[in-house]
Amino acid sequence: MTHKAKLDGEDLYLDDLQVGQRFATGSHVISESEIKAFAAQFDPQPFHLDDEAAKRSIFGGLAASGWHTAAITMRLLVESEPRIAGGLIGVHGHISWLRPTRPSDVLTVESEVIEVTPSPGKPDRGHVTMRSNTRNQRGEVVQLMSFKLLAKRRSPK
Repeated sequence: MTHKAKLDGEDLYLDDLQVGQRFATGSHVISESEIKAFAAQFDPQPFHLDDEAAKRSIFGGLAASGWHTAAITMRLLVESEPRIAGGLIGVHGHISWLRPTRPSDVLTVESEVIEVTPSPGKPDRGHVTMRSNTRNQRGEVVQLMSFKLLAKRRSPK
C-alpha cells in the first residue's frame, strides 16, 4: 500500500516515518535524444551514443547510462513522495543496475522505509533507510537502490 502524507504534499519528519511505509513516484519517459545528450556530457561510451556500436555491444542496442537512470530516479523521488522536510540529504547509498534502460522506457520508482533511527547525539535529527526499485513499463526492475537519508525531527525529544 502506498503511504500518503497526512496532507498531500506535506513534508515528513523522522517522527512521521515508520518501517514498512511505501511510496510511489510519478513516471518519466526516457527518449533516445535524452540518452545520447546525457551520455555525450557525462558517460560518452559508444553503447550510449551510437546505435550501430550499441547493437554490437553486450547491450544489443542503445542503453542509457546507469548514472542517467540514477539521475532520473532522483528527480522522480524529489518530485514525489516522500517529501522529507529539509530535502533528500543522502548520507550513504548503494546502487545496482539489473537491466538496461532503453529509449521509450517509462520509469517509475517504488520505495519502502527499511529503518528509522533517531540520532543518539543530535536530538533534532536521525536517519531513515529506504530501498527503491526503479521499474520500466513492463514492471521489470532496472535499478535497485538502498540509501540512508538525514531526516529532521518534528520536535527534539
